[in-house]
Amino acid sequence: MEIGILVRKIRLQQKRTQQEIADLCGFTKGMLSKIENEKVIPSLATLSKIAKVLGVKVSTLLEKEGTGIAAFSPDAYASGMNFSATDKGYSIFAAAADYTDKKMQPVFVIAREGELKKHLLTHEGEEYIYVLEGEMIFRVANTEYKLKAGESLYFDALQPHGLQKVSEETHYLNMMI
Repeated sequence: MEIGILVRKIRLQQKRTQQEIADLCGFTKGMLSKIENEKVIPSLATLSKIAKVLGVKVSTLLEKEGTGIAAFSPDAYASGMNFSATDKGYSIFAAAADYTDKKMQPVFVIAREGELKKHLLTHEGEEYIYVLEGEMIFRVANTEYKLKAGESLYFDALQPHGLQKVSEETHYLNMMI
């Protein structure tokens, strides 16, 4: 993914400084610099904050140029697609990257026990999580949900939320609107 390069491009087109964007997002200029220089892949919540401040959809930062008619995503696991490691200890693969101007962003996530950094985040929008494999504890506001394969969770992303714990390896689909 070239998320950081796209963030920098949009920021410069808007004639805005790293400090301005970082302040509005609630993190340091150094963190934004790491993101723009592709040294850190931001979490989905961080990406959502950046998108809001830049006035674009999250999907704009994750998509490739495409037709906007349909986007086929091959099996990310079998085809050897690269999952990108985030600063929160999980890895992501943006599905439907070739579909432009999406209303939702589907992302496949792999989280492994021992690598996950427990966290709570907030951002605008709604999220849907569907567990494909493994088990996880996901917190929304003051409630922790224990989810296993085949179970799902839908919530308002303005509520503090985050992955708290996973089984040895957990795979899930995260849809952000």
